[in-house]
Amino acid sequence: MNRSSYYKWLNRSKNIDEQDKDLVHKLGYLYAQYNGIYGYRRLTDELNSRYGTHYNYKRVYRLTRLAGLKAVIRRKRPQYRRSTPEVTAENILSRNFTAKNLNKKWLTDVTEFKYGNGEKLYLSAILDLKDRSVVSFAYGKHNNNRLVFDTFDLAVTKYPEAHPLFHSDRGFQYTSKQFKTKLDKAGMLQSMSRVGRCIDNGPMEGFWGILKCETYYLNKFDDYNSLVVAIEDYIHFYNYERRQKKLNRLAPMMYRQLLERVI
Repeated sequence: MNRSSYYKWLNRSKNIDEQDKDLVHKLGYLYAQYNGIYGYRRLTDELNSRYGTHYNYKRVYRLTRLAGLKAVIRRKRPQYRRSTPEVTAENILSRNFTAKNLNKKWLTDVTEFKYGNGEKLYLSAILDLKDRSVVSFAYGKHNNNRLVFDTFDLAVTKYPEAHPLFHSDRGFQYTSKQFKTKLDKAGMLQSMSRVGRCIDNGPMEGFWGILKCETYYLNKFDDYNSLVVAIEDYIHFYNYERRQKKLNRLAPMMYRQLLERVI
């Protein structure tokens, strides 16, 4: 929605409650601040947390529809060719996407981004199922074992006492004997999605969708470095600022710090 249309709606002759008018101003500010990536639910959570209010979703939904404040839409994830595995594991996670404690269940995956003239950047990340935080990530121009191994090594260095259930799809990096050796050395039990069942790694797929929807698809990247900066900035925003309803409307790292104090 462009600026002129927004103010034309705001100052239209139709009678509008003054409180609603002030609320739309605040929603418009938040919508612009987050580049249109927030829908009415996240706008409601951010509004109430920031201003100490108690507006419900229905009211915010009604006003955002009137003002044309609609979140950007996700695109479909591209399909990847399957590889012949050296090592496979059962789907121990079995779509149980909850965890009682931190560092008990980690999900991982690799995704790709295009920039410039069809060149590609590959991003690998590990997600903790308890607080949905990005535990570690690594990126590069090649989708290879080193990318996944670096991501894993960063996570182990960060949390050396962690021995989570480690879940992935059946990508060639995760089904290699080298990676199984690393898991065994770290005392982690391996779990894998079934063939062709992306939903078995649902939260990880969901994170890729959020990241691409809320930053990648909103911009055009002409070079590798600008894309790297955007990814790093977004992951920091996701971990430390982006509130989640399932986490008591806290950002993942805020929720993690709260749990660590309780423990």
